[in-house]
Amino acid sequence: MSALWSVPVTANGGVSVSEDYPDADRAAVDEKPAPSQRVPLTRDRIVSAALEFIDANGLPGLTMRRLGEQLGVEAMALYRYVPSKEDLLDAVVEHLVAGVRADEVVLDAPQDGWQDFLQRLAHGIRRMALAHPKAFPLVASRPAEAPWLRPPLRSLDVVETFLSGLIDEDFTDEAALEAYRAYTSFLLGHLLLEVAVHGADVGPLDVLDDQTGAPGLAEYPTVARLRGPLSEDHSAVEFEEALEALLDRMAVTRNEHIDG
Repeated sequence: MSALWSVPVTANGGVSVSEDYPDADRAAVDEKPAPSQRVPLTRDRIVSAALEFIDANGLPGLTMRRLGEQLGVEAMALYRYVPSKEDLLDAVVEHLVAGVRADEVVLDAPQDGWQDFLQRLAHGIRRMALAHPKAFPLVASRPAEAPWLRPPLRSLDVVETFLSGLIDEDFTDEAALEAYRAYTSFLLGHLLLEVAVHGADVGPLDVLDDQTGAPGLAEYPTVARLRGPLSEDHSAVEFEEALEALLDRMAVTRNEHIDG
């Protein structure tokens, strides 16, 4: 064998890079990170990588094997941090919702009236949806912390903030509940249509059976007090009211054009 292609071996069995080692092979050895330089796996890193994969390739293509390849590890290495793909998808949703809470425009309580409060929250959710359109359907379809919470306001933190914020602005419990139902229906319907335009796969959604258990609500007094009404189904009424409101707006626009 030519000396040009010889690979010197050190006393401890490692590869020694000599002057006879080809430049291409030298670069490969030099560029391979030492174990201490490799980025360790963490749950947050895996979740972030899963979201990046969904953003780039769509939800249907996500598998633990492909995610492992993206991270440079075997799929089995992921299960130490995420016990299953279902757990991984739930974690992606938690990451997305946490991003809304961290949005600098979204408020924890009304400061300049309830309209401003709700506008800020709506725009924060829309920014999240448009930043991750292929992942947003998960927000609609994954089981919420409680089966009677409605997407996209699907976490106890967000719903507590929403309801208590409106009640602090002189909404009655009933008015706050009606606002919650109308607001979530509007946001979910509008944003699912919008992300579909951006390549999201919105059907069939990845829906699991409703959870029968309920989380502890000690830290969420408003949600706890209104849990019963929150679980009521007003879908038919909400559809009719939303349709009537839409037709009313269309009538106003029609009249404006006729008068103009």
